[in-house]
Amino acid sequence: MREYRVTGLSCANCAEELEQEIKRLSHGETATLSYRSGKLRIDERMALDQVERILRSDGAALARPASLEERNGHSTRQAHGGSDHGHGESNPAHGDHSHAHGGPDHAHSDHDHAHDDHDHAHSDHDHAHGASNRRIVVLLAVSALLYGAALLAEHLGIGKAVIAIYAAAALLSGYTTFLRGLKNLTKLKFNIDTLMTVALVGAAAIGDWKEATLVAILFGLNEWLEGLGMDKARQSMASLLGAAPKEATKVTDGAELVVPIASLRAGDLVLVKPGEKIPSDGAIESGRSSVNEAAITGESIPVDKAPGDGVFGGSINNEGALRIRIAKAYEDSSLARILHLVEEAQETKTPTELFINRFAKYYTPLVMIVAALVFLVPPLLLDGSWTKWLYQGLAVLIVGCPCALILSSPIAIVSGIARNARNGVLVKGGVHLEQLGRLDTLAFDKTGTLTEGQPYVVETIVYDEARFYAVAGAIERGSAHPLARAVMRELDRLGVAPADAEEIVAIPGQGVRAVVAGETFRLGNEESAAALSLGEETRSAILGLKERGLTLVLLSDDRRLLGAFGIADRIREESRSVVRELRRGGIRRTVMLTGDHAKTAAQVAEATGVDEYFAGLLPEDKVRKVKELAAGGTVGMIGDGINDAPALASADLGIAMGKGTDSAIETADVVLMQDHLGKLPEAIRISRRVNGIIRFNIAVAMGLKLIALLLTIPGWLTLWIAILSDMGATVFVTLVSLSLLIRRPGREPTRS
Repeated sequence: MREYRVTGLSCANCAEELEQEIKRLSHGETATLSYRSGKLRIDERMALDQVERILRSDGAALARPASLEERNGHSTRQAHGGSDHGHGESNPAHGDHSHAHGGPDHAHSDHDHAHDDHDHAHSDHDHAHGASNRRIVVLLAVSALLYGAALLAEHLGIGKAVIAIYAAAALLSGYTTFLRGLKNLTKLKFNIDTLMTVALVGAAAIGDWKEATLVAILFGLNEWLEGLGMDKARQSMASLLGAAPKEATKVTDGAELVVPIASLRAGDLVLVKPGEKIPSDGAIESGRSSVNEAAITGESIPVDKAPGDGVFGGSINNEGALRIRIAKAYEDSSLARILHLVEEAQETKTPTELFINRFAKYYTPLVMIVAALVFLVPPLLLDGSWTKWLYQGLAVLIVGCPCALILSSPIAIVSGIARNARNGVLVKGGVHLEQLGRLDTLAFDKTGTLTEGQPYVVETIVYDEARFYAVAGAIERGSAHPLARAVMRELDRLGVAPADAEEIVAIPGQGVRAVVAGETFRLGNEESAAALSLGEETRSAILGLKERGLTLVLLSDDRRLLGAFGIADRIREESRSVVRELRRGGIRRTVMLTGDHAKTAAQVAEATGVDEYFAGLLPEDKVRKVKELAAGGTVGMIGDGINDAPALASADLGIAMGKGTDSAIETADVVLMQDHLGKLPEAIRISRRVNGIIRFNIAVAMGLKLIALLLTIPGWLTLWIAILSDMGATVFVTLVSLSLLIRRPGREPTRS
């Protein structure tokens, strides 16, 4: 499939009709044309001249990418410019680089060219679109001046020139609409352009040139404003895509070389200077700095990074120079996948949009019938004036234009997705955005969601201090189990040097058995010490740890208990405030689902403020519980990635704690790209606003039309009132939808 940007798309309905025409061409079955993103995807075998002919029929055009030679030349010059800037003097490596890029690069040429295609097409799109906008504005301005001149001529009594001036003004601003509508009439296809063409011809036929010209000018202005509103939403989305880096400084055998981002591969070493974007996911080999990860997580506060720390592609290095070992090619990086998903998200249509589109197909022919009845019934049955009721029928045609109705949803959806993405919340489509705004129940996984997922030792009971810590360290230091890591962190804090274990054997359902300094020890849960005879005081101490909801790790030899660790998972600092804010935002029920035991679950539930909890659940139990909750409302399930995938898939909406992890990005419908829940209430608030704005827009669009139509009963409806009501509704719903892009001070969530 080839992708092109398209300029001059006048409306969503027009884009859909163009897509249907392109689909009828040879190899056009898979073609898609998106009004939202202004992108056309077609089979490579399609005849491009035929596609362009169809687009031209509606005033649209392809933004053609630069030629292959131009792209190669551009790539070479950029690389040299960046490299020279970095070194000041010539470097032998530069010659090799120039040679490599002067001809095709067999290893990476396809991908590099695709990358350049995108950049050039985007640039050409902006240039062509700017030129198209200027042309429309000039034509409208000239038409308005001619209209004023005609009014003046009419006032001065210069009758012969008036009609010619009106006609010239109408043709300049409305000829494209007129021609499209005329073509549609020959095909008996009734859409917005057909309505306007019939109205213009009718007004001219009854000699009302003044209003016919005003209709043409105002409709042209309406179309321009409609396109301008969608462009604003697209520009907001494009600003997100601008986070992608274009070049990187690759370090090879000590030499630094500026290369296109697409040429990087896993294992490459890159130098990132202060102020530059990190080219792809990787780990720091040398250097220290703070890194702005807002492009990934939406967090504006920079994160300090040191050797060994992981970094995301697209994040910005603030201070010191960093040498980074790339872990993934850019196209596989977190940022690339996020941007790809965001682009895909704006293509999906919500059930509301699909209904509006279906409705519009029947609505326009219905308007034609109503207009015909308005024209025919009063003269035939009520002895009305043919001229008067023809005029009223033409006004009904204009009122019936469905522009505002069709626009009521897409701009709001794109704006909502872009706003959430800027905030570090990835919503994978309009359907999920709409669903996010309808949630009334939220189910939380415990570990890694309400808690940090990093257990720590809360309390210890020690009966043999000389051996307890050293032996526990000997057994646990080679384990990757979260509880073992918690024990080792505690020993590091205490400064204890672990002993050496001679052999370690896992005992299913209990823990491990190990030999340390020739003596056998057991470390694990209560079952590991079940054979020992514990005194009343010891039993009471262990029971106390359990009552507090702590997980126990006991260490014993063959004769007695040496001590016990009481371990808990630290609750996220923002969890309680987030749950409280969610409740204020309209979530009526919060539930925690966990595989942990009931006492731990009770403690976490009380500390975070969730309404209820269910403990001891296996993955299949969580799925069952989510389905039960869904019977009483719209349920969102929040988990920390792949382990919660079954429950996430079973919910009406799956929300993953991501921090950019591949599994989370792939699993859920919505991904919180941070390592906390702080952005969730704002995401739900934005989604509720989107849903509310769409409902409001539909009510305004239909309400203004109804009021205008009611004016036909006393015969008060005029053509200019009709077009103003339609244009007013279109401009109004556009502005209301774009208000979603405005951040209101004091409304952003904070971690507490």
